[in-house]
Amino acid sequence: MKFSTLSILSLVYATTVLATPSFPSFPQRATCSNGRTASSATCCVWYNVLDDLQANVFDHRCEEDAHDALRLSFHDAISYSPNLQRQGKFGGNGADGSVIKFFDIEMQDPANEGLETIVTAEKELADKYGVSYGDIIQFAGAVSVRNCLFGPRIAFMAGRPAATQAAPPGLIPAPFDNVTTMLARVGDAGLTPEELIDLLASHSVASQKIIDETIPHTPFDLTPEIFDNNFYREVLLTGLFTPGSTLHTGEVKSPFPNEFRLQSDFALARDVRTKSHWVSLSLNQLLMQSRFATAMAKMALIGQNSGILHDCSEVIP
Repeated sequence: MKFSTLSILSLVYATTVLATPSFPSFPQRATCSNGRTASSATCCVWYNVLDDLQANVFDHRCEEDAHDALRLSFHDAISYSPNLQRQGKFGGNGADGSVIKFFDIEMQDPANEGLETIVTAEKELADKYGVSYGDIIQFAGAVSVRNCLFGPRIAFMAGRPAATQAAPPGLIPAPFDNVTTMLARVGDAGLTPEELIDLLASHSVASQKIIDETIPHTPFDLTPEIFDNNFYREVLLTGLFTPGSTLHTGEVKSPFPNEFRLQSDFALARDVRTKSHWVSLSLNQLLMQSRFATAMAKMALIGQNSGILHDCSEVIP
């Protein structure tokens, strides 16, 4: 049997085509500002928010505004109570930005004192870029942590709907609350006792300015720009000093002269229900970082439907 040259070439070509392996196709990434990309175009706006937030609010630092943003993320989210809902009352919608939208109402809650500046700054950013107040609060909180040395990266979900009502007053734990009251409050919002202790890692970069107004910005930890577990160790030490002239409601003595100690931190570190977990974090820096990031991501979704949100975690520095 004879084959023409054309027939042979055709056979070789067909065999080659059939033998060529197929490669999976990858989704095209969206092009964002300044040459950056995102898995979804929905996330691109957050790069612009990030640039503005870092340059004009945080100054790329782990200082007062960053600390306040982290505090605000907890205050907005924890204002959620299924117990009130079961009583036929409005129990809040958790991390919905109500503290910004209903500023005049929620700022009357003594627990929110001192947050006026950061609330105003975040409102301006949200309005400028057309993002929701609930999103800007949790985004700023996550970014603020990354500005602190050793601060972990926290997941960020975007797309929270606008708040519909002001959160009920009295849902934010106070520094003078006893342990039973604090655990009941966060449990009502959906957090475990261990997760409350995890979230208190934020106090490693926090300070007080309203409990004792004569010594504002007094740190809870001697290194308020470093996200480390020294805070947990120091709270376990015996208190000897009062940074101000006298103790105030919600304050106990600190082991160091220039450090402020909250009564609630002191109590949680020693209560039989929370002490063992507190000690475990005091002994393991990596565990503290990991547990905090997980608890923060859960807290940021309190009262929200995660199924309608977009994962924009890649924007967090």
